[in-house]
Amino acid sequence: MSTQLVLKQRAELLTVLCVGGTAEPLDCVLDLLLAWEVLVWEDYLSIRVAEKPLCSNVRQLLDVVYEKGEDACSLFLAAMNQVLPEEQKAGLCFGKECAVVDKNRLDTATLTLLADRPALVRKLRDNIDGALNALLTTGCFTIKDCDAVQLPVYTPSQQVRRLLDQVRFKGETAAKTLLQYLEQTEPTRPNPENKENHLSADVLLYQKKLRSSVAAQSHSLSTYGGTGRFSLDDIYTDGLLEVMDGSGETTTLGLEDVVGPLGTLNEDADTVLVSGEAGSGKSTLLQRLHLLWAREALLTNTFLLFPFSCRKLNAEHRELSLKELLFLHCCWPDRGQDEVFQFILDHPNLVLFTFDGLDEFKQGFTDEERHCCPTKQVPIPLLLFNLLQGTLMKGVMKVVTSRPQAVGPSLKRYLRKEVLLKGFSPGGIDCFVKKHHSDPAMARRVIESLQANTVLLSLCHIPVFCWIVTKCHQELLAGQDGVPQTITDVYLLVLQHFFQRKSSQSQGVLGKAWLEEHLDTVLKLGQLALEGLEASCYVFSGHELQRNGLTEQDVSIGFLIYCNDLSVTDCKRYEFLHITLQCFFAALYVVLNRNSDRSAISRLFQPQYRQTSSRSQRCLGHCIDSSVEDGESHVTETLNLRITAQFVSGLLSQRHHNLLLECCPAAVRERKAKQVVKSLSKGMQRHFKSIPRPVDGDKKSTHTMPSFVWLIKCIYEVQDNSIAQDTMAKLNIEHLKLTYCNIGPVECTALAYVLKYLRNPIGLQLDNNSVGDVGVEQLLPCLHICHSLYLRNNNISDEGIRNLLEKGMECESFQKIALFNNNLTDACTQHFALLLKSKQNFLSLRLGNNNITSQGAEQLAQGLSYNQSLQFLGLWGNKIGDRGAEALASALKNSTSLIWLSLVDNGVGSAGACALAELISQSKTMKELWLNKNCISREGVESLIEALKMNSSIKEVWLKGNNLSTEEEEELSKQESRLTF
Repeated sequence: MSTQLVLKQRAELLTVLCVGGTAEPLDCVLDLLLAWEVLVWEDYLSIRVAEKPLCSNVRQLLDVVYEKGEDACSLFLAAMNQVLPEEQKAGLCFGKECAVVDKNRLDTATLTLLADRPALVRKLRDNIDGALNALLTTGCFTIKDCDAVQLPVYTPSQQVRRLLDQVRFKGETAAKTLLQYLEQTEPTRPNPENKENHLSADVLLYQKKLRSSVAAQSHSLSTYGGTGRFSLDDIYTDGLLEVMDGSGETTTLGLEDVVGPLGTLNEDADTVLVSGEAGSGKSTLLQRLHLLWAREALLTNTFLLFPFSCRKLNAEHRELSLKELLFLHCCWPDRGQDEVFQFILDHPNLVLFTFDGLDEFKQGFTDEERHCCPTKQVPIPLLLFNLLQGTLMKGVMKVVTSRPQAVGPSLKRYLRKEVLLKGFSPGGIDCFVKKHHSDPAMARRVIESLQANTVLLSLCHIPVFCWIVTKCHQELLAGQDGVPQTITDVYLLVLQHFFQRKSSQSQGVLGKAWLEEHLDTVLKLGQLALEGLEASCYVFSGHELQRNGLTEQDVSIGFLIYCNDLSVTDCKRYEFLHITLQCFFAALYVVLNRNSDRSAISRLFQPQYRQTSSRSQRCLGHCIDSSVEDGESHVTETLNLRITAQFVSGLLSQRHHNLLLECCPAAVRERKAKQVVKSLSKGMQRHFKSIPRPVDGDKKSTHTMPSFVWLIKCIYEVQDNSIAQDTMAKLNIEHLKLTYCNIGPVECTALAYVLKYLRNPIGLQLDNNSVGDVGVEQLLPCLHICHSLYLRNNNISDEGIRNLLEKGMECESFQKIALFNNNLTDACTQHFALLLKSKQNFLSLRLGNNNITSQGAEQLAQGLSYNQSLQFLGLWGNKIGDRGAEALASALKNSTSLIWLSLVDNGVGSAGACALAELISQSKTMKELWLNKNCISREGVESLIEALKMNSSIKEVWLKGNNLSTEEEEELSKQESRLTF
C-alpha cells in the first residue's frame, strides 16, 4: 500500500527533499500535486510557509499526504518519481505506476494556473520580465508587486512561483492576462519538455571545459610542491574526518560525506566548514574533492564546481560581480556566457563553490552589509561573505576550509555543519611514507625510525610535518644533530635539506656553519615572510621579491613556489610552500636580524597588546595593534603570530646555540632568549588571572583557553626544564579542563612536559579532542600527577590503553579514568582487570559506548572480584548481555565500596536482572543502579523489587525503555517507588 510506503520511507523521503538545502525539489512536487488536485490551495499554504525551515515544510507535506489516504500517497510517490534525479532514487520504492486522471474542472483561468502549474513554471522561467511587463501594462500589477516578485534573493524558479501565487491572489483578470501573454509567446518558445532545453550545447560545453580546467589544476599535489611534482593519485592519503552532532557525539566521515547530509545541524544553511589546524591537510582534501568531481567519480549531483583560493582573492582589488568572479577566477565560457550564467542562477542546487583558506582572508567575516544582486559589482569581501551566509545565491552548496579559531560566532550561525579534519591516523602515516618512497626498504627504515621515537611520530600526525620528515629522510636517518624533538627541530631539518639539495647540485657540501653560509638568503626570505604576515599577505609579486633583494637564485632553492593566479596575467606571483614555513622564516628574521626592534619579541607574545605610541611600528605593529579593527578580523594574524612565536621559542633554545653562534652575537641572542622566558611567564600569569574563579563549594576547576595550549607548546620548544618547573610551581589547581581544544599528539607531548612539574595531583580532562594512541603515549610522563584522567571521544584503541594502564599501575595518585566513546574492545578488559587487582585505591572506571561484549565483562569481573575500592563502574552502551551482567553481579557481591553501577543499553534481559537483584540484596554500599534501554521484562523487574525489599540503602533503580507495557510500568512503580520508568 502507498500509505505504508510513505510511512516506512518517511526519513528517506525527508532526506531527498531536503538534500542540498534548496526548496526546489519540494516546490516541484507541490506543483504536480496542485496540478493533480491532490492538494487544494489551503493545503499548499499550510505546507509552503516561508518562515519555517525547509525540513518542517517537508514534514508537513508528508503529514498532509498521509492523512489524505491511499490515492494521495500513490500520486505523491508518482510525483517524487518524476521530480527526483536517478541517482537520488536509489533505495526508494515508488510502488505501482499511477496514471493521473484528468478531472472535470471549472473552466476558469485561475484553476488553469493550478492545473498547468508545472509547465507554467518552466515556460515563465526565461520570460518573467515580459510577463511582469504585461501585467503591469494592463494594471493587474503595481510596481510594488513586481519588486516583491523579483527580489534577487529568490532563484528564477522561486520568482515564477511567487508570480503565479500573486496572480492567483489578484483574481481572474490577472490570470487571463498571464495566460494570454504566454499564448502570444508560445510559438517562439521551444518545447519545455525537451531536456536539451535545460542542458543546452553551450552549457554542456562549459561544463566540459570547467571539468578539464579543474582536473588540470588538481592533478599534481601542489600544497607542498616545489621540490618535485607528485601525482595526487599517487600521494593522497586520507585524513581523519569527523562531524559532531547536536548532542556532542562524533561520527567518522568519508570524503564523499563532506557535502552529504550526514552531520547536518542547520538544514537551512548552505555552507559546510572543514576546519583543521595549520598543516592538517585541508587544501589537499579540497584538491582531491576537485579532482574526483572533474573525473565524475564523486559529487555526481554537482553539475558545476567552482574552486576559489582565499589567498588569491586577497590579491583581487577590483570590484567584481558574481558573474565576473566565477568566470575570471575559475573558467571563462568560450560562448554563451549569459546563458551559462543564467543556468547557474536557475539551478543553484546543481552548483558547488569551494573556498580554501578562509583564515587567510584579510578581512574578518561580517554579516553587517547585505548584497543579493548577482550582476552588481562590489568589493570581494562583501561578495564572499554574502555568498557564505546565503544572501547571494541561496541554495548553492559552499565548502570552506579554515583553522578552527578563525571562525567566529558570526559565521557559525550560517554553517550547515562543521567537519573536523584531524590529520593522519597511525596507519595513515605509514601509508603516506610508503607512497613517497618507491623503495620499500627505505620506506621501512623511515617508518621504523618514527616508531622508535614517539615524539617524532606524534608530530607526523600533522600531514605537513609528515611530509617534511619524509622529504628529509636522509638527514633524519643520518642523525648527525640528534633526533628531532620539537617542531622547530623539524623545520630546521627542512631548511638544511633544501640548502643541501642546492649545494649538491653544484657539488657543494654543507658544513657545520651551513646556516651562516646562507644567512643573507634566510634574512631576505624572513623579511618578506614577516611583512606578509603583518599585512595578511601570502601571495607576493615579483616586484615585492625584488624590493626585498631576492634573486632568481634565492627563489630557485625552493622555499617559494610559483603561484598560478588566473585573475592576474601580467606578472608572476609567488607563495611560500606552506603558511607554517612562512611563519618559520618570519621567526628566523626576528631572531637573526640584529637591527630588529628590541620590543618585537615581547609584542609577539602579546597578541592583545594595544599600541599606545603613534609612532609607526615596522615590525609586527600592524597585526598586533588590536585597536585598528575589531578583534575578529585579527584572529588569523594572531594565529600566525602564535606559530611564529613558537618557532622563536625553539630557535632561542639552548639546543640550537651552536647553530646560531656565528649568525647572531651571543649577547643579542641571550637578551632575546631572556625576553622569551619573561614573556612566557607573564603570559601564563595573565592567562590564569583571566579565567573566572570556580563557583563556591566547587573544586578549583580551571577550564583553560586555547592560548594556554599555545603557551605550553612554546615552553616545550624552549626545552628548558627549569622554565617549565618555575611556571607550574605557581599554579594551584585541582582540575584542569581542556575539552574541545584540538589537543592532538603534538599538544600531548607539550602538556606532559609541563604538567609533570605541578606540585599537587590534578584531574586532567581532555574530552572531545584528538589524543589517539600516540597522544596517550605522550601523556605518560605526567600520569603520576593525575588523580583523574578524562579521555572521552578521543579515538583511543586497546593498544593505547595497554600502555596507559601499565604506567598507571605504578602511579599512586592515579584513581579515576573515563573513556566514553572510544574504540575499545574486549582486548582492553584484561588490562583493566589487572589494574583493579593491583590498585586497591582505584575509585572510578567508566567505559561507556565502546565495543565490550560479555567476554570482556567476564574478564573485567576477574579483576573486580579482588578489588575493594571501586565506587563507580560505568559500562553503558556496550554489548555485555545477560552473561556479562551475571559475571559482573557475581564479582561485585562482596564489594564493600561500590556506590554506582550503569549497564544502560547493553542488551541485558531478565536473566541478567535476576543476577543483579542478588547483588542488590547483598550490597551494603550501592546507591544507584542504571538499567535503562535494555530488554528486561516483568519477571526481571519483579526479582529487582524483591531484592529492594531487603535493601533500604538503594536510592534508585532506573528502568526506562525496557520490555514493559505502560500498564506494567504503572503497576510495578506502585509496588516499589524507587523504580524509575
